[in-house]
Amino acid sequence: MHKFKGKEYPCCTSLTMGIIGGKWKTVILFHLINKTLRYNELRKEIPSVTERTLSLQLKTLEEDGVIKRKVYTSKPPLKVEYSLTELGETLIPLIQSIADWGVSVVSEKKYS
Repeated sequence: MHKFKGKEYPCCTSLTMGIIGGKWKTVILFHLINKTLRYNELRKEIPSVTERTLSLQLKTLEEDGVIKRKVYTSKPPLKVEYSLTELGETLIPLIQSIADWGVSVVSEKKYS
């Protein structure tokens, strides 16, 4: 068994998928690879995700230490930005490989 953030996983693959698995986590991480984004900017980048789902996924990624949430309260309106943590940056090659694989499948006529 492997433990991470108080959760147990039967193997390393299940740990990885526990952190980045699901429909939206990898999409969120992909959009945060090169830049810090505000919540509304993420919503625009991923218009098909619901606000509730985006909020929950961001919260989970933050709890797992993959993204960081920075709140600016110096003047209204409240500003919240999301970016990758050092741990999150270690996922960049994996996320980029997933994206590259998707591009190759779409570009191959025999698979579409």
